[in-house]
Amino acid sequence: MSSNDDHMGSAAVAPVSRGTKVRTAADFAESGSTPYDDSTPLARAAEHVVRARHGQLGLNGPARPDKTRVMVVANQKGGVGKTTSTVNLAAALAQLGQRVLVIDLDPQGNASTALNIEHRRGVPSTYDLLVDGAKLEEVSTACPDLPNLQVVPATIDLAGAEIELVSVVARESRLDRAIKAHPLVGSAEDVGDDRLDFVLVDCPPSLGLLTLNALVAAEEMVIPIQAEYYALEGLGQLLETVEMVRSHLNQRLNVSTILMTMYDARTRLAANVASEVREHFGDTVLKTMVPRSVRVSEAPSYSQTVMTYDPASPGALSYLEAAREIAIKGAPSS
Repeated sequence: MSSNDDHMGSAAVAPVSRGTKVRTAADFAESGSTPYDDSTPLARAAEHVVRARHGQLGLNGPARPDKTRVMVVANQKGGVGKTTSTVNLAAALAQLGQRVLVIDLDPQGNASTALNIEHRRGVPSTYDLLVDGAKLEEVSTACPDLPNLQVVPATIDLAGAEIELVSVVARESRLDRAIKAHPLVGSAEDVGDDRLDFVLVDCPPSLGLLTLNALVAAEEMVIPIQAEYYALEGLGQLLETVEMVRSHLNQRLNVSTILMTMYDARTRLAANVASEVREHFGDTVLKTMVPRSVRVSEAPSYSQTVMTYDPASPGALSYLEAAREIAIKGAPSS
């Protein structure tokens, strides 16, 4: 017997007697019980795959928040996984049993594409919401792949919205008023069980009037940061903008979540960047980091998020854990 065999043989392993039924993740999914606690992410991952295949993802999810959490996902640097994180966190939250609304504020409409929502010119969209004053519930549509998810798409018309809004009074508060006027946004006491749990706003990669509308409307900010050095360079400017908004327009805004994306565990640089971000921002940084994943990149070309395209992939399981962290952690106190 080799030394490795000796080591394995010395470990105390409880024998499985004949007749003992070893429960699998499928058994737990069918019974509705939960096989894990917070210390067993692998068991949660296995359960997620099984539930995804059995259409039972909403069972045993985290508790719903007491009131609607409005979160803006923003980073003026492009290519950091902002839209990818928005749609996958939204899909994961919906799979966990939360009621979610995604508002696409990027004229490119990439979030709308990933969520399989039509966004050709003329479709009711965020342009109508901001420029024409349409009601939020009138321009939202159900995501065909996830029953708990609603989407307000963005069309190319939104590209001219910043110019059209220049002369509008209180132009930076248009989105805020629209969200507050939605009949399903509010507390459990005021709205009831039909309330929305999360509103996620996807912003363009700039700090213009569209992003400003999102910052004024939100109580929480999610910042995706790519695990590379250049991703840190614009972070200071972004945080300065947040402080400006807090001081003059929205005292409720808090940077509640920082998500490390495109993490490559093989490189020392990624580990150093992650360590530096955690040192500066502490518990604001999610424990879960999203790895580089071909499946995450492929999913939008099939008008899907990775959560439905390949729920067993590392990217999907990472976004599921990140969404669970966000839901369990709760909103920060103002």
